[in-house]
Amino acid sequence: MRMKKHIISDLIFTALLLMAATALSFCFFYFGNKNLANITVIYILALILIALKTTGYLYGTAAALFCVIAVNYFFSYPYFKLNFSLAGYPVTFLGMLATSLITSATTTTLKKQRLAIAEREKALFEADREKLRANLLRAVSHDLRTPLTSIIGSSSSYLENYQDLSENERLELVTNIKEDSEWLLNMVENLLTVTRIKDHADDKVRKSQEVVEEVVSEAIQRLQRRRPNARIRVTMPNDFLMLAMDPTLIEQVLINLMENAVIHSGSIEPIDLLIDEGEDVVSFSVRDYGKGIKEEQLPHIFDGQQLSSETADGNRGIGIGLSICRTIIQAHGGQIHAANLDRGAVFTFTLPMEKEN
Repeated sequence: MRMKKHIISDLIFTALLLMAATALSFCFFYFGNKNLANITVIYILALILIALKTTGYLYGTAAALFCVIAVNYFFSYPYFKLNFSLAGYPVTFLGMLATSLITSATTTTLKKQRLAIAEREKALFEADREKLRANLLRAVSHDLRTPLTSIIGSSSSYLENYQDLSENERLELVTNIKEDSEWLLNMVENLLTVTRIKDHADDKVRKSQEVVEEVVSEAIQRLQRRRPNARIRVTMPNDFLMLAMDPTLIEQVLINLMENAVIHSGSIEPIDLLIDEGEDVVSFSVRDYGKGIKEEQLPHIFDGQQLSSETADGNRGIGIGLSICRTIIQAHGGQIHAANLDRGAVFTFTLPMEKEN
């Protein structure tokens, strides 16, 4: 059906262009200077346009034949009669035919090259997506397996050794189960967050103008409900700041970054959240004053790979959270990166400011 529509479209385009060229030629020939060279130029231009816009050689060849016959019938003496004995007639036909074939061949080659380039770019994009899926799958598998194993182990110990355990030991096992369950809940929230982003080549999010201070405040409140001991210092412009974003997704990014800083920095100092307004972007930086990030981990920290922690909860790594942060920020048209400082590390992401019309 699609091929049939394409053929009909090419036929209609060819017919309309030849009719227009013939009508224009009549205007030039019968209401102006009767110069056959002008008529030939008009038909050659029509041939080039037909060869450019249609597929294959058939339309250009048929149009070349029509043009030669039209020049002979309408614009060569005796008018409105065919006379194949005219001097130079074969040369005119061969010239128009050669023009049509050369143009068709050139445009066909260019179309094939464009198609090959598009297919190559699509293949590269699919390969990148497949690599990302594999990284995410590995991270999810590890991040889910570790707390589940801990929950099963703690609950089994609680049930099997209940009579032999002291009250403090029972409380410790239940606390471990609670903490690992909260970790799993956080993981599920991250995975659900990603599903808000459309799964196609030009991943975008639905943005609305949001007050930055309100989004930051909500993210900190949600973090402190999960981490009551988390201390966050916020520094941001005094001016009222609005930014186009999906607030739920940006809140999740802020929560992930701040929670990672609280858990993995190894520092008890407050976490700094710095917001700065530039000319075209607004930057958000989450800084801690801990031990920093291992240099070998920095190039791959957003790839969704499991990164071990040397803190007390060393069984849990950064894992999929940072990969999700990058996915969200890129879907907003921004950038995200990490760096070590003299003390601690900083994660910074930017969101573009929409220009006013």
